[in-house]
Amino acid sequence: QVQLVESGGGLVQPGGSLRLSCVVSGGIFSNYALAWHRQPPGMQRELVAAITSGGNTNYADSVTGRFTISRDNAKNTVYLQMNNLKPEDTAVYYCARREYPNWDWGQGTRVTVSS
Repeated sequence: QVQLVESGGGLVQPGGSLRLSCVVSGGIFSNYALAWHRQPPGMQRELVAAITSGGNTNYADSVTGRFTISRDNAKNTVYLQMNNLKPEDTAVYYCARREYPNWDWGQGTRVTVSS
């Protein structure tokens, strides 16, 4: 049974930084592609960043150059470093593991960017 547990969300001022973490249990962590999605208030969930089992990454245009996804296979953990945060980054952020063609989801962590 897979379990994904996110942490690191909170309130931050515009221009600030946060690092989200997600510990994944169940299965062989290094075999899976992983991703961060987010759901802004009143909007649909969207893909923010993804990383393959081999470490290749891709990003939504809105976060390219500001966010970095990484993984530590020894710790079964995926990270999202978020810099230069903007109010439009406010959302619930979800960690996900690719179980093709579907995703396994965490419970989400809330990020609020406001002065």
